[in-house]
Amino acid sequence: MSRASSPLAVDWSGSGSAVVFLHGFTQTGRSWRRHAESLAERHRVGLVDLPGHGGSGDVVADLDTAADLIVEACGPAVYVGYSLGGRHALHVALRHRSSVRGLVLVGATAGIDDPAERAARVASDRALADSIEADGVETFLESWIRLPLFAGLSSEAADLDDRRRNTASGLAASLRAAGTGTQTPSWDRLGALTMPALVTAGALDTKFVTAGRRLADAIGPSARFDEIAESGHSAHLEQPEAFGRLLAEFVAAVDGDDRTLSR
Repeated sequence: MSRASSPLAVDWSGSGSAVVFLHGFTQTGRSWRRHAESLAERHRVGLVDLPGHGGSGDVVADLDTAADLIVEACGPAVYVGYSLGGRHALHVALRHRSSVRGLVLVGATAGIDDPAERAARVASDRALADSIEADGVETFLESWIRLPLFAGLSSEAADLDDRRRNTASGLAASLRAAGTGTQTPSWDRLGALTMPALVTAGALDTKFVTAGRRLADAIGPSARFDEIAESGHSAHLEQPEAFGRLLAEFVAAVDGDDRTLSR
C-alpha cells in the first residue's frame, strides 16, 4: 500500500519522556484523555488519531505503513494501544524496536493463526465497510456499540459524540486496510521484542485474556500479563482506576529502566 501524503493528527500535552496512546476502532485519540491527563504532569503525552479516524480521517494506511507514520509523528515513546490501537502498537514495536521504550497492549492479539479464519475475517470486515458507506456513521454506531463486546461500557465511557466525528469513508478505509484479518500473524516474531511490555485484558473478555497471556508468554521475560477484574473488552474505560494504576506503575518502572518487571 502506498504511503498517504497526509501526516497523522497528534494532540500533544505535557513535557518529559513521551507516552503515546493509540485508540480503538471508531474512536479517536480523545478516548484516552482521562489516562493522558493523569500522566501529563511528568510526561509528554501524545493522543494519536489513527488512519481513517478523527483528524487523520483522510489517511489510508495498512498496519506496516501506519507504524512508520506513527513513529515519524511521535518518535521514541512508551506506546499504549487498545484493540485496533494494539495492532498498530505491536507493529510499531516489531518495525521500530529502538523507538519503543515500553509497550502496553489492551485487548490485543498478534493475529489470527488459521488462514481460512483470517480470510473469512477479511471478507467480513470488507462487508462491514460496505455497509458503513451505504448506511452512514450514525446508523453503524447504533449497532456497533450494542455488540456484546461493549456490554460493560457506560454511555459516558462509550462517548458516542466523539465517535461521530469519524466519517463513513474513513472507518471503511480503516477496516479494509487495517482490520483484524489484515494482520499477518506475528506470534513467532514476538521473542525479538526486549522492551518492557504490559499486556492487559478485561477478565470478562475471555478471548482476549487467552490472547493476552499468549502475547506475554511469547514476548518473554520482559513482559507481564495483568487481568483487569469486572471488565470486558474496553477494560481501560470500564475500570479506569484499576487500569490507570497499572499504567502509572508500568511507566514509572520504564522511566527507572526496570527491564525485569515481575510477572
